[in-house]
Amino acid sequence: MNRLGVSIYPDKSTIEDNKEYLSLAAKYGFSRVFLNLLSVKDKEILEEFKEIVCYARKLNMEVVADVAPFVFKDLGIDYKDLKIFKDMGLTGIRLDTGFGGNEESIMSFNPHGLKIELNISSGTKYLDNIMSYIPNKDSIIGCHNFYPHRYTGLSREHFMETTKTFKNYGLRTAAFVSSANATFGPWALNEGLPTLEEHRDLPIEVQAKDLFNTGLIDDVIISNCYATEEELKVLGDLNKDILILNVELLEGLPEVERNIILNELHFNRGDVSEYMIRSTQSRVKYKDHEFKVINPKDMEKGNIVIESSLYAHYAGEMHLVLKPMNNSGRSSVVGKIVDEEVYLLDYIRPWQKFMLREK
Repeated sequence: MNRLGVSIYPDKSTIEDNKEYLSLAAKYGFSRVFLNLLSVKDKEILEEFKEIVCYARKLNMEVVADVAPFVFKDLGIDYKDLKIFKDMGLTGIRLDTGFGGNEESIMSFNPHGLKIELNISSGTKYLDNIMSYIPNKDSIIGCHNFYPHRYTGLSREHFMETTKTFKNYGLRTAAFVSSANATFGPWALNEGLPTLEEHRDLPIEVQAKDLFNTGLIDDVIISNCYATEEELKVLGDLNKDILILNVELLEGLPEVERNIILNELHFNRGDVSEYMIRSTQSRVKYKDHEFKVINPKDMEKGNIVIESSLYAHYAGEMHLVLKPMNNSGRSSVVGKIVDEEVYLLDYIRPWQKFMLREK
């Protein structure tokens, strides 16, 4: 089950504002909270944070706090005794930086049932090392970093490689998306807080679609504060199980063509083409229909094409264009994927199911 989460920074905001934000997020189905404890220097502050943690738990939200070995040292906490985090009401702790491997393994057997969340982004043999110490896998989860400085976010290649390491062990994973309207995070710098650098200037819905579509990320968390109600709603309404791309269609498009595009479950054929994604079931369903030529212009990446009856048994087949192609005069260019989502076409896999929705 894929989940959504938000982040809060109690040292940079009020209890009242955080409670209002958490209530709004819960309204739209958010069930995770990321809490930053890296700046905490004394245990009294933990008590101050306890109120907001308990409030989140009453909303049936899990709360994972970001810590590191230096936080344990500053607060005089022994990694063998995590009771202080349980007393706060936390669901788990995230190790922004880790220990030596055996310590994490021991922590995973804590009697309080706390989850131990590991940093996915580091790209070392850190996880393999922990697994060599035979931890309680049921208590181990993973979460990527976020990156406030423009151009410091993860490359897709590194993101995919490191996340696959966690999924190969069967571990739950999370990554961050960035609100375009939020004004703060854990630091003063405000250039967005995504995990993937290529997401930094994209709409939050597109970021989340991309992460879920990788098939490697279970939970998507908004990293900065405060996302708008509109952003929370659009993520809450997002279908996390299937990729749904937003499209723009020609005005006056015939009903059959509209039905093919908007009312069918599409899938990419297994014998893939580098020029197009082929959704072929419509040519079977509408084999007796006459498809007239509509807008037979040359094709560009992101165009939606339905083959006319001049293409014989291909008539009614729908294509999503991946590369520019010349039009023979027999292909109807009937719409396009919205500009900000065109790049997602590169990540539709053979046999993957997808749907299209008019924006």
